[in-house]
Amino acid sequence: MIIETSRFGPLEVDGDRLITFERGILGFPDEQRYALIQTGEQSAFYWMQAVDREDLAFVVCDPRMFVPDYRVPVKTDDLAMIGVDDPDQAQVFIIVNKIDDVLTGNLQGPVVINVRTRAGRQLVLSDRKFSTRHPLIRLPKEKAMSRTA
Repeated sequence: MIIETSRFGPLEVDGDRLITFERGILGFPDEQRYALIQTGEQSAFYWMQAVDREDLAFVVCDPRMFVPDYRVPVKTDDLAMIGVDDPDQAQVFIIVNKIDDVLTGNLQGPVVINVRTRAGRQLVLSDRKFSTRHPLIRLPKEKAMSRTA
């Protein structure tokens, strides 16, 4: 199927590979279908693009790439809501934001996806040891360009 995106133009995605969030993503309860778009073979980041809204996409990544000891204290009920009975059947992503020259990750609101059925759910963790803006990496500063007359 072809989906329209504001960042990449029209993209062909496998309709059987869409991720469905029954309750949407926080702040976007009506957007329930997303495509996971890889930004490059060696990239740790993906775009999670809303299928039905071309201007809505989130940058996501596997949090363990940057926070190796990050473990989501997922409740059995939360896993059951997406059809997971074994935590190994779930993939965890975090939403990434750019603040100045730092990429931060929302460790308090991880996205958990059933890898078999592609059902997803965004969790809201009550544990305050997790931050919504955990620094992941500092981006290299752009070199100032000098102009000569």
